[in-house]
Amino acid sequence: MPAVTPKPPLPRTIIVMGVSGCGKTLIGTLLAEKLGGVCEDADDFHSEANKDKMRASIPLTDEDRWPWYAALRARIEEMRAQPPIYILSCSALKVIYREKLRASDTENDLIFVHLKGPKEVIFARMAARKGHYMPASLLDSQFAILEESPDLWNFSLEQKPEAMVEEILHRLQQD
Repeated sequence: MPAVTPKPPLPRTIIVMGVSGCGKTLIGTLLAEKLGGVCEDADDFHSEANKDKMRASIPLTDEDRWPWYAALRARIEEMRAQPPIYILSCSALKVIYREKLRASDTENDLIFVHLKGPKEVIFARMAARKGHYMPASLLDSQFAILEESPDLWNFSLEQKPEAMVEEILHRLQQD
């Protein structure tokens, strides 16, 4: 009888990241459903002042973001006590932002799932959505600060959400 290779343990936290309008919350929610976890949208942790700036088409500065990232890291630590997995949809566009979210975690604890796609596709999605404070006019500023790094798990958003989730689940079972 061949030896059974055990599945690798899931990381305790998955950050679904990318520019605004790439589908972070949708993919995070679908992943949470498949994995029996909890998904939250980092946008819900923004201060009203930050939301007001974005509504006014003013990009946030790093100084605007530091308290937000501190609150997100505290939430990650708080959710570690709840099984089995915590998924956070968060832009996390710069390496330093991801470092703030990761703190001392390893890839066994926390991974970044990066949803990538062409600006034109994402702009069309943003232009079509209603009631979101982040205007499509800020998409260029998001792409301008996006820093890719080797630790990102990259997935194309140019496929159906269910296919993307299956691709992510497949990779989770391999790594």
